[in-house]
Amino acid sequence: MRLEIVEVGPRDGLQNEREHLSPETRAELCDRLAAAGALRLEAASFVNPKRVPQMAGAEEVLAGVDRLRSAGTAYAGLVLNERGYERAVAAGVDEVRYAFPVTDTFAGRNQNTTVRGAAGLAARLTERARGDGVRVSVTLSAAFGCPFEGRVETAEVLRISEQVSAHRPDELVFADTIGAGVPSQVRELADGAEGLGVTVGCHFHNTRNTGLANAVAAVESGVTALDASVGGTGGCPFAPRATGNIATEDLVYLLHGMGLDTGIDLEALVDCAGWLSGKLGKELPGQVHKAGTFPPVAG
Repeated sequence: MRLEIVEVGPRDGLQNEREHLSPETRAELCDRLAAAGALRLEAASFVNPKRVPQMAGAEEVLAGVDRLRSAGTAYAGLVLNERGYERAVAAGVDEVRYAFPVTDTFAGRNQNTTVRGAAGLAARLTERARGDGVRVSVTLSAAFGCPFEGRVETAEVLRISEQVSAHRPDELVFADTIGAGVPSQVRELADGAEGLGVTVGCHFHNTRNTGLANAVAAVESGVTALDASVGGTGGCPFAPRATGNIATEDLVYLLHGMGLDTGIDLEALVDCAGWLSGKLGKELPGQVHKAGTFPPVAG
């Protein structure tokens, strides 16, 4: 079985870091990840740099990646509004990833909208992307819990999912933005999404040490695409105490050990995590790049 890993380190991984990496360094990170076998890369976030200064220079990142050497890699950009969408398409992304929280409080704080308004925008952006010939993915943030409103009921997430899926985006992603979810919730959401008629992905954070368990539950429930961030970096700037994504190298080690194929060179990925640790000047949360790939696993 082939699992699709969406590497989000250059965007979600860096957006909450104290050390602001230059667009040139972020483009080099993309190149290193592509060389390790990442076929889908979330390269940048097309948001207001005054709100997320770590993501300034998104266009420069896209212009700086070496597409000749990474011809098989698709580059994505996160957008939160129509202006961001237009910037991303103009910059030449292969995929637009539109995200919105599933609670009104978080949607208001994150992008000055409501769930209803954000769902309406998802429909418009899906239609625009179809016309522009760009792949479009819609992420439902805080799908397992909200930092402001608490527990989010599965039935409510599935209700919003039905609205979004009716417009046929290329992918629908359930995101555990604050790392609140547990495997039983993952299975419930994945099972409930089976009849939506769209590809389902998942995005997990390891804030409460449940990220990898949730990833296994997702795979066992039929999810075929998982977001992860090299080194385990990441966290939403607008969610209190939000910490890192599941580490790509930890996830790949786990999946390869389960006999699943990701197409990623684990040793090259470990080297990339070590390089990023040096650029950020700190130890990263991921475990495999520190412990090593023992015992050897097939990829």
